[in-house]
Amino acid sequence: MSKLIRAAVLHAFNEPLLIQNYKLPDKLKEGQLRIAVKYCSVNASDFFLYSGASKTQYNLPVVPGFELTGDVIESKAINSDDQEEDITVGDRVLVLNKDILGGFANECIVDEKDVFPIPSELSYESAASIGDSYATALIGLSRRANLKKDQTVLVTAAAGGLGLAAVDIAANMCKAKVIGACRLEQNTSVVRDKGAFISFEIKSPENMCKTVLKETEGKGVDVVFDAVGGEIFQSALDCVGHEGKVVVGGFSSQQIPQLNVDELLKRPSFSLIGVSLNNYRAHSTKIYRQSVKDVLTMCKMGMISPNISEILDLERVNEALEHFVTNKSSGKIILKISS
Repeated sequence: MSKLIRAAVLHAFNEPLLIQNYKLPDKLKEGQLRIAVKYCSVNASDFFLYSGASKTQYNLPVVPGFELTGDVIESKAINSDDQEEDITVGDRVLVLNKDILGGFANECIVDEKDVFPIPSELSYESAASIGDSYATALIGLSRRANLKKDQTVLVTAAAGGLGLAAVDIAANMCKAKVIGACRLEQNTSVVRDKGAFISFEIKSPENMCKTVLKETEGKGVDVVFDAVGGEIFQSALDCVGHEGKVVVGGFSSQQIPQLNVDELLKRPSFSLIGVSLNNYRAHSTKIYRQSVKDVLTMCKMGMISPNISEILDLERVNEALEHFVTNKSSGKIILKISS
């Protein structure tokens, strides 16, 4: 049996999503919850799915959207030891639903280990814009790179959703000195407002490196946080100082850089670190869950604050996806699913 929901449905790659009725299972499996969706972030992975460039294969038709907030309306949760809190019907929750997707709809079925209670002080909108990017930045910069106060960090694509999260975590939680590199000059002020002591437009990969070395008096930065890949990643390797760390958070350029191992011996000694929230979900559920809860708590306390570029109604989903082509927005784009 199935029930009909209202959703934005992808039927073919590179074709507009259609707002229509969509079948959702009527019965939950053990460990699942049903969510009445309020808001859903539009992330780069949603655009890659739409364009057919996603590394994960999904059967079409599919409803994109994984980072959502709403209310629990039905539950078959087991509330295992990893949860540390019971999630019950009526709770306000944030969900990172990367396995099942379905966030661009008024109802969504989710796995309980991807469900997090929203502190009463936070809005649905704020919670929908903080979970994935901020938890990734927190693990990458604090846990893995061990970024310290007054160390210098370069964030590439600093005006994007993950980039701004990295700037916020580095500057306002770690108290580091942040250099933000942006695709467009118009976004540099947003990065400075978030806490970077300098931000600039990347006119070329070589220009980025020259700027960073100038600002660090030729020493390079202590940490690089890169989520671009391609030529920007290659140039970022020339920006890291001796015994520095390079954190790879993704490849928004869809260009996977190739690194010969012998390059590690030709450059100043540095560590190369890959960070994927999905991998922590699979291999260390407690760290995955704690990281998401930590950023929600930090946001509640005012230590960090997500940047919401625009909130659009579900009917404007295709316009939201187009922003990833034009680089029109900085920070998060949020779909309003229901009141």
